[in-house]
Amino acid sequence: MPTVSFTPQLERFLPAPTVTVEANTVADALAAVFEAHPALRGYVLDDQGAVRQHVAVFVNGGLIADRERLTDPVEPTDEIYLLQALTGG
Repeated sequence: MPTVSFTPQLERFLPAPTVTVEANTVADALAAVFEAHPALRGYVLDDQGAVRQHVAVFVNGGLIADRERLTDPVEPTDEIYLLQALTGG
């Protein structure tokens, strides 16, 4: 089952434990996490369900391709990592 981890900085604001979930897509994985930890949803997704602009989602070290519908596939041994993206110049 895929593992979902969050940046440690998020723990300053709300519980964001690393969890193992049953999922075939990033959307499935995040839905399982949000079911157990609903406060995380607002940090990660916008009102339309897309990944927020300043959040990055990686699967096995590579950025996901579909930030809107989260259809990127995941395998049982995959690691999904969410962190706050840095912006600016």
